[in-house]
Amino acid sequence: MNFIKKRKNEGFSLIEVLVSIAIVAIALLGLAQLFTYSVMTNSRAERMSSATFLAQQQIDYHRNLTSDELNVLTAGTNDEQIDVNLDGTIDYRRLTTIQMSGVFWEIRVLVFSSEELSTTVADLIGDPQQYGVKADVSTIISR
Repeated sequence: MNFIKKRKNEGFSLIEVLVSIAIVAIALLGLAQLFTYSVMTNSRAERMSSATFLAQQQIDYHRNLTSDELNVLTAGTNDEQIDVNLDGTIDYRRLTTIQMSGVFWEIRVLVFSSEELSTTVADLIGDPQQYGVKADVSTIISR
């Protein structure tokens, strides 16, 4: 009985406390790294989703055009700088090419991040993967 009373009155030693703090710190550090990784992954997914939406939006716009309007647009590449959240900063660069082949129009929309604003259109269209294309959507329209 004296042994039980004596054991209840004793506290933790300094070494036990330090080891406990180290274990908790290591666990929290791992959780912090996981949290940082998940924030980065979510941010990347949001950028990809926005770029895909911008490409699909452009495709839908062109599907509603008449044959004459599509023929006018085949003259060159439409190069747009897009500010998605209207904060005054360009977020994306969208390139749209339209080529006519017979009674079909081939439409290709490439969306890049704002880092590619200074890159030439020919370079971006020539090798989009090298410049980190965020969305590359193609379709065929017939009238």
